Amino acid sequence: MTEHPNDGDANEGDASGGRRVAAFFDLDKTVIAKSSTLAFSRPFFQGGLINRRAVLKSAYAQFVFMLAGADADQMDRMRSHITALCAGWDVEQVRAIVDETLHDIVDPLVYKEATQLIGDHKDQGHDVVVVSASGEEVVSPIAEMIGATRSVGTRMVVNGGRYSGAVDFYCAGENKAIAAKQLAAEHGYDLAECYAYSDSVTDLPLLEAVGHPTAVNPDRALRKVAAQRGWPVLTFSDPVSLRARLPRPSGAAVAVTAIGLGAATAAAGVAWYGLRRRRRN
Repeated sequence: MTEHPNDGDANEGDASGGRRVAAFFDLDKTVIAKSSTLAFSRPFFQGGLINRRAVLKSAYAQFVFMLAGADADQMDRMRSHITALCAGWDVEQVRAIVDETLHDIVDPLVYKEATQLIGDHKDQGHDVVVVSASGEEVVSPIAEMIGATRSVGTRMVVNGGRYSGAVDFYCAGENKAIAAKQLAAEHGYDLAECYAYSDSVTDLPLLEAVGHPTAVNPDRALRKVAAQRGWPVLTFSDPVSLRARLPRPSGAAVAVTAIGLGAATAAAGVAWYGLRRRRRN
């Protein structure tokens, strides 16, 4: 879990009777218009971390992701590819790649509607928490860009300055709800008063953990659940540049982050699964 000190723990409560409230946001297709991990495949290729075949798979995987999202089976496949593909990556090299490319890649992808909603929550005194299956080294700087209070992402194990290939915490599915409950215990959030936003049915445990769940650009399965339970459904469709809307964090703040899982990991997992499934059909 990463704290963003510009916001800190200044919010001691809101109109809900002094109880602390958080708004939990998924990242991909909820705050930004693409998969945050897949988006970094090209700079990873240019940095020599992945090959051209992985870049092509990433392009196909992004197409599949935008059409249907990633289901639970695909998420498990992503995790297995993390252990195989990222092992041995030099952390400092990855940090340099992120430092050089983060804003050019992510800045144009942030939904205008998401920034407005985040602003509304902050105006009400709510903490804003980004929770994502992407590596925490990607999630943290993006969360800082959009003004979030804190963030949680997948954590990789690092030994001797390199990723070992092991996953310390996979921030997906039920683990997102576990992270939200841990944060509630640490920071005094009343989950019955909290909010959660996601596009994917894989985040159902997180949505069920709060009193105010909302589906954003939902996949088919989540749309069905939202209709059955009477949850609000929002459509975000206007990605705009953050440079004209939010202050850019300092170079030092971005420089201390790294990509963690890496885009190629998710790209290979989703693309390979999608290709194999279509070939079998």
